[in-house]
Amino acid sequence: MNFNLTQIPERTAQPRISGLTMVMDKGLSINQVKDFMSIARPHVDIVKLGFGTSFVTPNLREKLEVYATYDIPVYFGGTLFEAFLIRNQFDDYIAVCKDYGINYIEVSDGSINIPHAEKCGYIEKLTQYATVLSEVGSKDAAHIIPPYKWIELMRAELEAGSTYVIAEAREAGNVGIYRGSGEVREGLVQEILTQIPAEKIIWEAPQKAQQLYFLELIGCNVNLGNIAPNEVIPLETMRIGLRGDTFSLYLDKQ
Repeated sequence: MNFNLTQIPERTAQPRISGLTMVMDKGLSINQVKDFMSIARPHVDIVKLGFGTSFVTPNLREKLEVYATYDIPVYFGGTLFEAFLIRNQFDDYIAVCKDYGINYIEVSDGSINIPHAEKCGYIEKLTQYATVLSEVGSKDAAHIIPPYKWIELMRAELEAGSTYVIAEAREAGNVGIYRGSGEVREGLVQEILTQIPAEKIIWEAPQKAQQLYFLELIGCNVNLGNIAPNEVIPLETMRIGLRGDTFSLYLDKQ
């Protein structure tokens, strides 16, 4: 940090296994990536090239090389995995990830229906090639999954080899663990946490109020995902009590 300030909570050190900030890159240019990394690198742990953007992004290899120079793991959005899968191109997807040097892979079923045993089979296979993140939850707001089912799915996917499970919210933060208004389904979240370790879950939380909820519930080293590039620095200040929302969280009340 740039100067000394007492009563700042201790953040986990990079490379982190908890306290992760996962950023969603929805189409940054190469120069924007360089600018972004120049200011936010210490606070970014992993970058997702959102949904299917990697398919249409110009100069993709060069962009990935920029992230690689900063030792930032990058992975393709789960929607791209599903797009390959529904076209019976699973092996092609593995080949693409190898070709582009992608060492993290997201397995999701938010847009298509995959029998869960089959999904866990894909997770097991992909652990041979990469660190697997698996997403739980539907992108369909009308499809409400009960808490016991979230727990069952998350547990099975961790057992199949996922390093983290991602709690679905989309880039807008209005499905999955949230209501359509963006409000947290608090009962669901707290029930999940009775069975699944917090450090194994990445909560998609694109909205500030959602980030604040998880910081207050779990602490400064909660794993948060789908963070916009321009929100990384603001999020880090909120994590450590240097933003009005969390200003008094870590102060010595005496």
